[in-house]
Amino acid sequence: MTQPDLTRRGFLARSALIGCSLAASPLLTPVSFAATPWDNRLVVIILRGGMDGLDVIQPVGDPAFAALSQSGRARKPLPLDGYFALHPALAPLVPLWTAGELQAVHAVSTPYRNKRSHFDGQDLLEAGTVDLAAGTGRDGWLNRLLQTVPGAEAETAYAIGTDNGMILSGDAPVSRWTPESDLTLSPQAVRLARRVMQDDPRFAAALDQAFLLADSDGDPLAVTGGQREMMSEMMQDMKAARTGSAAQRVADFTAGRLRADSRIAAFSITGWDTHDNQQAGIGRALAELSRTILALRDGLGPVWAKTTVLTMTEFGRTARVNGTGGTDHGTGGAMLLAGGALNRARVVSRWPGVDEAALFDRRDLMPTRDIRAHAGWVMRGLFGLERSVLENSIFPGLELGDDPGHLA
Repeated sequence: MTQPDLTRRGFLARSALIGCSLAASPLLTPVSFAATPWDNRLVVIILRGGMDGLDVIQPVGDPAFAALSQSGRARKPLPLDGYFALHPALAPLVPLWTAGELQAVHAVSTPYRNKRSHFDGQDLLEAGTVDLAAGTGRDGWLNRLLQTVPGAEAETAYAIGTDNGMILSGDAPVSRWTPESDLTLSPQAVRLARRVMQDDPRFAAALDQAFLLADSDGDPLAVTGGQREMMSEMMQDMKAARTGSAAQRVADFTAGRLRADSRIAAFSITGWDTHDNQQAGIGRALAELSRTILALRDGLGPVWAKTTVLTMTEFGRTARVNGTGGTDHGTGGAMLLAGGALNRARVVSRWPGVDEAALFDRRDLMPTRDIRAHAGWVMRGLFGLERSVLENSIFPGLELGDDPGHLA
């Protein structure tokens, strides 16, 4: 009787046929984690596609805003401070505002101007540099943060989808994780895999790590029974991946890591490129963002009091709504902050106005502050970083300016 091929090559070739359920996800870039000497936590969520800050945080107190065509923007926004109002799709976050755990920053941008390319805009946002010239901007600002802090220990970074992103790229090592790839093996297959790898400690350790990660999102790694049961489990897993919220799974996993040794996390949510029918598209994206932030809060428990969540987008959108009820690529935009580490609820802005003469190129919201300055002051407050480290190493070319006072 012929013995089965127990070589590593044979196992790896067969394993591709045994157990991955893959589903398209709206989250297409890395979720990353790092352990550091600090006790505070930072979560950075990249909103890919260019969020319309004028729709999300509406300047209802500005007469020029009311004069703009609002056919593609949300009606009946929720009052915040008498001048700015919140998109109604973010209504689930109003309790955070009431508790002093939600802030908005308006009229900000990266140094990126005029070309309005998603790819370049996102790269510059994640690089945290002034430009993407040769020799600069090819690693991410969160990775540089880990490199410049004595005692910081890189832990793990887990990719969602296939796009590795830039924000945590660099010399600090990271790993990858996806909530849509669950390894489904029978106990016999698990034993076989470990038998194949047992003579090589490096392969054995890698296999154990793979099994650990496959099991880390709450889905069981191994199933009992035979092939019929295993195929049934795979089909159920694929159905769950298609119909469940990837953002919820990412948030749950992130919260679990941050409750343990990790201190920094980063991932992305897409769906913000709203050229057409913006009311529908941005509503869905904001609902997903709300679920993600609330899942982080619930999953972190008491650790939420030590946490700040930054949401950032590559650029804003045009002040005027276009002919298809959407908005086109712009310049100035908004960011949202959440977390128990914030000092109070407020909208922070050096508001430029939206009358035509005040607009950038007479079409976009004029940015009045570098978005990197707000991220820098948050990191300074959370981690005690020196201004020189922020301005020279983490965000080269940045002038931090005055402290906007985000944190308690």
